[in-house]
Amino acid sequence: MTQTNIAFIGSGNMATSLISGLINKGQNPATIWASDPSEVCRSKTAALGVNVSEDNNEIAHNADVIVIAVKPQALKQVALPLKALLEGTNKVVISIAAGVDLTSLQAWLGDSIAIVRCMPNTPSLLGLGATGLYGNGNTTTAQKELASSILNAVGVSVWVNDEAALDAVTAVSGSGPAYYFLLMEAMQEVGIKMGLDAQTSKLLTLQTALGAAQMALDSDVEVDELRRRVTSPAGTTEQAVNTFEAGGLRELVEKAMNNCAKRARAMAKELGE
Repeated sequence: MTQTNIAFIGSGNMATSLISGLINKGQNPATIWASDPSEVCRSKTAALGVNVSEDNNEIAHNADVIVIAVKPQALKQVALPLKALLEGTNKVVISIAAGVDLTSLQAWLGDSIAIVRCMPNTPSLLGLGATGLYGNGNTTTAQKELASSILNAVGVSVWVNDEAALDAVTAVSGSGPAYYFLLMEAMQEVGIKMGLDAQTSKLLTLQTALGAAQMALDSDVEVDELRRRVTSPAGTTEQAVNTFEAGGLRELVEKAMNNCAKRARAMAKELGE
């Protein structure tokens, strides 16, 4: 891990997970700074051995990379005071706030600043996250690699070719965990209706989801082929799969994900300048 000075503005769960992941991958805690108005959050972060402060400008001044990890509604208030400090520097700012686009970020932070937008998802809290990233035209290859190394500390990351594709990232991975939770919830409920006790239904459902995901990750074939391999003609699985297909599952997933992306675009307007 490159020993770059990294500042985290906001020390909530996502920032703490990123900091822990970086330290676990070899980043020296002394090179990490974190700020938060909450004493509880600062104490929690300080326990990791990093530098903490209430002053965003102080930690930003010390850093090569500034990760803004605050709620989208608070981003403008946090970003505007940084503008003068950032002017004329080669610092890179990484925003993990959902729904705030580069147009707004550049207006608040400065047009000449390297800015990376990214969309991590909640499994990042377990080191199993999936993150999409996009950098503005000021972002160098080295800065992109640095951003990747930070987000890879909590899972995997991928770069998209245009900012609009981050809405698709939101629809696939950003909001995606909730889709799987919903399916697992439904399967658990039906298992109970079919006579299983609640704990058994839960265990079987969650372990099946985990196993299926691991098989898909480890396999050298696509998921459609994996599905075909476990779907015997005239068998029990085929009956269930055919029912899903006849019920319009694919069309419903498409509609849901399109609505998710549409909402992401609307949020950008609501949270922007």
